[in-house]
Amino acid sequence: MTTDNTDHLDAGADGNAWELKLFVAGQSPKSVMAYANLRRACEHFLPGRYKIELVDLTRSGQAALAKQYQVVAIPTLIRTQPDPQKRIIGSLSDLQRLVSDLELGSPLHSPPTPS
Repeated sequence: MTTDNTDHLDAGADGNAWELKLFVAGQSPKSVMAYANLRRACEHFLPGRYKIELVDLTRSGQAALAKQYQVVAIPTLIRTQPDPQKRIIGSLSDLQRLVSDLELGSPLHSPPTPS
């Protein structure tokens, strides 16, 4: 997991980038797992078309953002684009469910397997 606040990739030629906010608590095992699983799914289904904003609630100034998005548990993932907004709470360890909940791909395409 990077210490940077934003993991930004090219939005692609059509400009339809997915915007995701992942609220975590430092380098906790669940936070690290959630970030790794989210990156894996995005790389597989949205290569070059996503932006992950990593919001570390242990860092100064991040509590206001958590309050704005009404985050009550961590890790929490919020898809802000495309509409409608979606929210998933937990380590995102079930990649099949993550793909389904975010509507990333068709059921015919299986999610990447953890390495």
